[in-house]
Amino acid sequence: MIKELEVVQKGSPGRRRPEWLRVKLPSGEKFKEVSETIRKHNLNTVCSEARCPNMGECWGAGTATFMILGDVCTRSCSFCAVKTGRPDQGLDWDEPRRVTDAAKKMDLKHVVLTSVNRDERKDGGAPIFAECHKMLRETIPGVTIESLIPDFRGVWEALEIVIDTPPDVLSHNLETVPRLYRSVRPQATYERSLELLLRCKKKGLRTKTGIMVGFGETREEVIEVMKDCVDHRVDVLTIGQYMQPTKLHHPVVEWIHPDQFGEYKKIGEELGLEHVESGPLVRSSYHAERHV
Repeated sequence: MIKELEVVQKGSPGRRRPEWLRVKLPSGEKFKEVSETIRKHNLNTVCSEARCPNMGECWGAGTATFMILGDVCTRSCSFCAVKTGRPDQGLDWDEPRRVTDAAKKMDLKHVVLTSVNRDERKDGGAPIFAECHKMLRETIPGVTIESLIPDFRGVWEALEIVIDTPPDVLSHNLETVPRLYRSVRPQATYERSLELLLRCKKKGLRTKTGIMVGFGETREEVIEVMKDCVDHRVDVLTIGQYMQPTKLHHPVVEWIHPDQFGEYKKIGEELGLEHVESGPLVRSSYHAERHV
């Protein structure tokens, strides 16, 4: 590896982002149309809830990632801007219809779903994923679906509910390297997430996972995660720069240079991953239609 790739720009809360992380403010008629459709259907998107830097690009192209199961997450991951707490209501059984109606109005051919964690429920909200898959397929001929699911606390009966009515791509994010789980993803376990991905692959599903970099992980740790993904037969890996949503969240330790992302892509695909989407602004649902 060339020496320059090992040198990263150190970041700190409040320091300006490097040039390659600056994006234009959302605008345009298509952006307004998507925003209005989501508002009218009383839906949540991970784009806005998680403050995704690609929201302007994706909404401007008429795509969005629907976040189901409400907008309150039962976990407290230190990287995530989604509200944390105990949801004050049960499952919203009208949500699949609203998602489907919005997807149809937006003329989507590929729909991406994600969700908050609903750890207060034994089924983790899995039936809503299944109902969304079923209703989308019944309503939009030829639609393809990617679902980014929680780990369901290792309750594999809940996972089976999703698998029984499967999406085209089953996604579940590892988020970071094992050493940093306690500070970044305290209510999850690295091994459980890998097991979920392998269980889905054994059921014949196309699998996908994603990590963020810039938490303070080493290059060698990122490569070890890639090797674990290969060992667990993951098809697609996304790698993007972590960006601190508020001062209360995990600080950015490093701004990773675009050249390093390019190297990660090369290494991952040489190790045997079918596709690695790697870049500073990459998020798990970025260019998702390419991963089917």
